[in-house]
Amino acid sequence: MEKLINQFEFGLFFWQVLIFVGLIFLLKKFAWKPILDAVNDREQGIKDALLSAENARQEMQNLQADNQRILNEARAERDAMLKEAREMKEKMIADSKNEAQAQGQKMIEQAKAAIESEKNAAMAELKSQVSTLSLSIAEKLLKEELSNKESQTKLVEKMLGDVKLN
Repeated sequence: MEKLINQFEFGLFFWQVLIFVGLIFLLKKFAWKPILDAVNDREQGIKDALLSAENARQEMQNLQADNQRILNEARAERDAMLKEAREMKEKMIADSKNEAQAQGQKMIEQAKAAIESEKNAAMAELKSQVSTLSLSIAEKLLKEELSNKESQTKLVEKMLGDVKLN
């Protein structure tokens, strides 16, 4: 370092400083402003890109939140529709059971009424046949018993004996 100080020349120093200042002046006038403008433009472009990326991220979060909300609403609507469908199914089954029971009860009542009417008709016919048969038998018996005098007397005495017993 001492060697440099011993070899110092003022003229050379002056010209070096003058060239250096001239170079800085030229750089400032012609190169510094465009370089700074380019750096500022780049910085602004980066800021805009970051802001745009942040906006896009925020919009993406909003879309995800909207998608999640829509998905939850769709699930809730699906659940409500399934519940309503189950209720309708159960109501239809219950209505069908009630209707089937009512129709079955009605058919049973109709069958009972038909059986009762058939039974009454059969009983009436049976009574009619029994009465016809009884009259026919009675007529034959009376003809046979009343054909001789002695039988008639025994029958009258028997009837009189039955009346006294009562």
